[in-house]
Amino acid sequence: MMIPTTLRPPIDHAPPTSIDQRRPDEARLPAAAHPSAISMRGFNSWYGDHQVLHALDLEIATRQVCAFIGPSGCGKSTLLRWINRMNDTIPGARAAGTLSLHGIDLLDRSLDVVDLRRRVGMVFQKPNPFPKSIFDNVAFGPRLHRVYARTDLEELVEQSLRASALWDEVKDRLDSSALGLSGGQQQRLCIARAVAIGPEMLLMDEPCSALDPRSTASIEQLIRELRASYTIVIVTHNMQQASRVSDSTAFFYEGRLIESGATDLLFTNPKNRQTEDYVTGRFG
Repeated sequence: MMIPTTLRPPIDHAPPTSIDQRRPDEARLPAAAHPSAISMRGFNSWYGDHQVLHALDLEIATRQVCAFIGPSGCGKSTLLRWINRMNDTIPGARAAGTLSLHGIDLLDRSLDVVDLRRRVGMVFQKPNPFPKSIFDNVAFGPRLHRVYARTDLEELVEQSLRASALWDEVKDRLDSSALGLSGGQQQRLCIARAVAIGPEMLLMDEPCSALDPRSTASIEQLIRELRASYTIVIVTHNMQQASRVSDSTAFFYEGRLIESGATDLLFTNPKNRQTEDYVTGRFG
């Protein structure tokens, strides 16, 4: 599988606070040997006067898949959106504590948020292709960052579609509307669109909840392949999905991190009774 790296769009000007990208040739190591991509200490967040997240301490390893699990309303998606500062657009949203990406403070108000969102891609619950051609959907982000020669742009689009396991299905209709794709194809197109801008991390918020079982299986297989090149955080309510695709899992309840660790251990030998009750279906 080809992963876009050599054609990643450069930054035309230095951001106020830069984020170092990982080496393209960095080998995937066992979980214990991985440096942290995301680190949080005493992380809290509020919407107005309502505190949503409470004193979170969590490490997310580089080039691993971390699943956020827990009942609806426990703060999983809120935390996901703080990692690429999407909560900045919500009036009254604020955070305190430490949240960093490879040592860079993500709460620093001088951080170049546009650059951050290029480096931390987002895939949403419902596929949201633009009302454009398949080609233009993938090319949209790269065109915002630099001017490409047509051949270079075509190569980047192909690499991104190959990385999302969609190239063979759409290579003969790149000029067709993306809205004509199936739901599973649209979600893989959204992943290709995120990959095309050269991220080091992908955030996925319930990426399979609107898909049929066959499309879900395709996305899960894609996640397993992409983790060789990207750090991935996935929010899911599906315990089986979390156990299938993730290397580590973090269980949240009422805005608090109850337990985190290697997925196989958390599901088979949880340390916390509340975790055991949730993963075994006694509540949630």
